[in-house]
Amino acid sequence: MAKKDKKPTVNPRKLRHKTDDGKAQSASGADTLVAANDTSHDTATSAYETLDLAMRASVGRLTHGLSPAALMGAWFDWATHIAGAPGKRMQLAEKAADKSRWLGRYAIDSARLTDAPEPCIEPLPQDGRFSGDAWQHMPFNLIYQNFLLQQQWWHNAVTGVPGVTAQHERQLQFLTRQLLDTVSPSNFLLTNPEALQETHDQAGLNLVRGTQNFLNDVQRTMTGAAPEGTENYLPGQDVAVTAGKVVFRNRLIELIQYAPLSKTVRPEPILIVPAWIMKYYILDLSPQNSLVRHLVSQGYTVFMISWRNPDADARDLTMEDYRQLGVMAALEAVRAIIPDHKIHAAGYCLGGTLLAIAAAAIARNEDDPFASLSLLASQVDFTEPGELQLFIDESQLSFLDGVMWKQGYLDTSQMAGAFQMLRSNDLFWSRVTRHYLIGEQPALNDLMAWNADGTRMPFAMHSEYLRKLYLDNDLAEGRFMIDGRPVALSDIREPIFAVGTVKDHVAPWPSVFKIQALTDTDVTFALTSGGHNAGIVSEPGHPRRSYRIGTKRALDRQLDPQTWMANSEPRDGSWWDAWMFWLDGHSGEPATPPAMGDPKAGYPPIADAPGTYVFQK
Repeated sequence: MAKKDKKPTVNPRKLRHKTDDGKAQSASGADTLVAANDTSHDTATSAYETLDLAMRASVGRLTHGLSPAALMGAWFDWATHIAGAPGKRMQLAEKAADKSRWLGRYAIDSARLTDAPEPCIEPLPQDGRFSGDAWQHMPFNLIYQNFLLQQQWWHNAVTGVPGVTAQHERQLQFLTRQLLDTVSPSNFLLTNPEALQETHDQAGLNLVRGTQNFLNDVQRTMTGAAPEGTENYLPGQDVAVTAGKVVFRNRLIELIQYAPLSKTVRPEPILIVPAWIMKYYILDLSPQNSLVRHLVSQGYTVFMISWRNPDADARDLTMEDYRQLGVMAALEAVRAIIPDHKIHAAGYCLGGTLLAIAAAAIARNEDDPFASLSLLASQVDFTEPGELQLFIDESQLSFLDGVMWKQGYLDTSQMAGAFQMLRSNDLFWSRVTRHYLIGEQPALNDLMAWNADGTRMPFAMHSEYLRKLYLDNDLAEGRFMIDGRPVALSDIREPIFAVGTVKDHVAPWPSVFKIQALTDTDVTFALTSGGHNAGIVSEPGHPRRSYRIGTKRALDRQLDPQTWMANSEPRDGSWWDAWMFWLDGHSGEPATPPAMGDPKAGYPPIADAPGTYVFQK
């Protein structure tokens, strides 16, 4: 057995070298010492970095992944600049005096008038906390009006301060909104007239039920149990029930091929790339609102990627791994199972972003496997990522790295907490009110159950895409590297169908709209009602749904989002119908359905849909 090489011990007193004339000469040994100490230096540096990561991980448990330094930096930026802005302070003092005067006048009018007077301030359109009739009577009208006036004043206080950076201003708006939402009068029994009325009418039984709901939630949180009601929406039984076979599996994905529901199908299959943040079956919920089933019933052969739920062992998986083992591996399988036909590729959320990256890399290599690309609530330009940008700066990302380094992944509860904070009024405090004060136990639907079935995010991949996409915007700016070379979205030549949703707080539709400016191909853009999830899951026949649609040809002039919206007419119904019409226009004549998998090509049916990865917790 060969002996391992040992690193020699360096004694600087014995270091000598020869000059060009061959004479021995003493040497300082500096160069050799540097080389010898490199390893120890790196080891020490690694130890110091590990200590820093461990510290951030420990603090992150207490702050739910938020960086205290980022928040303190925002506050210090604001405090120093407002201290040097006497005009702004005088303006705020004047606004405070005006609001006090308005509230006093409103109180007098409320006391002497039989009808409710004109309010001092109206809630924002998305704020439904004080819309009930009970809030329009004394003293509750004064309470909520005072709260809204204070909310407005604090908004004025943290915005428009000369010198404060835009990022810090957004963070302060977020922080003040979180604090104010905490003390909203709707959250407390004695200041919530609707809760008081329920308590009176039910003789306090609503509070008994609310206490039971609270204790049940605490127990489920401590034990890690799923929310009550999710047992009614189990994959393979209640949701994700469209018939099919797993025809390929690797360490990251399962590829599902769905069985035909028609005698003939379009020759071009559809490959769907869902986001890896959640389980794939948001696109295959209950049969009546399953996008997969709808596509299959319309005569398409559909393939779906089901992502593995990674654990600590997958901490080093990168974006490139997700591209190669995910999109490219699935694409290779589909091309082998259905050869000689191009593919309609569709991506949802970050799955669409990854699909766009893969398509640009493929186009750069002069391959042409796609008949079309469809990007559903997917961003390729991240300069306007919505309220998620609150968590995207170097301080926050370095802090998040520490949290993920400790675990090897970002946990589902941490991601859910971040999204709840973004919409704390809608997703958290409204639930507290209804669940604990009113004593209601809202029934879960399939979409809510899916939302509770989260996945983890590998350390390396999550850190990489947050920096490269959200922080540095490398994809839109032509710096995203594949195989040592940047990819360009402008290389994509296939027609694109892009979908944005009006109330999307994850991928705001003006950001999704930018795909038109970054590609040199025909782009059809549809803007649908609803949010990031419910807007996409918008089956035909769903009440109160509408959309706008328009196509920009490759040589057409670019419109800004607001002008486009003003020039487009709303249409009642589901965008699914418009997408089907568009897909049909880019597809061949129906023919005999293909077989399920292809054993000869190395893709035999392995298991029944929905596979095994979807069950990983």
